[in-house]
Amino acid sequence: MGTLPQLTAEDIHQLDEELRLLLAHSEASTALIIDKGGFLITSAGDNATFDLTTIAALASGAFLATQTIANLVQETNFSSVYQQGERHSIFALCVDEFSLLTIIFRAEAGVGLVKYFALSTAPRIAEIMRLAHDRDPSANLDLSVLNFADTSHLFQKKT
Repeated sequence: MGTLPQLTAEDIHQLDEELRLLLAHSEASTALIIDKGGFLITSAGDNATFDLTTIAALASGAFLATQTIANLVQETNFSSVYQQGERHSIFALCVDEFSLLTIIFRAEAGVGLVKYFALSTAPRIAEIMRLAHDRDPSANLDLSVLNFADTSHLFQKKT
């Protein structure tokens, strides 16, 4: 079974709107929705300053490492990761079984406001993903097995 539902343009539009609202309320600079495999699904905000593809891959790895640490200390789950820097900080939050919400913000802004709005945004993102999955439960997509050299099978008209 694939990790993500097949998302339509409308799904992406709704996800982007959730990210824009999150940024407006939290005063963060960039927000990403990523597959737990490390693939960028969509983003909003300051997309030119950062290499979002690489950040998505590394944020996913950091989150999964944190889950492993949780298991080692007999914790069933750490649902978020906060990395504080001198200029920028990152907060990553589990959205659902397959995706993460990752937010980049100025370090002096503090994590409290970002976390507050992220916690209310994540369930809305999860609902969009659930509705996309329910549309066609057998049409999931596992980005990790894609052959990026030949994506022609992804863009075929259904009969």
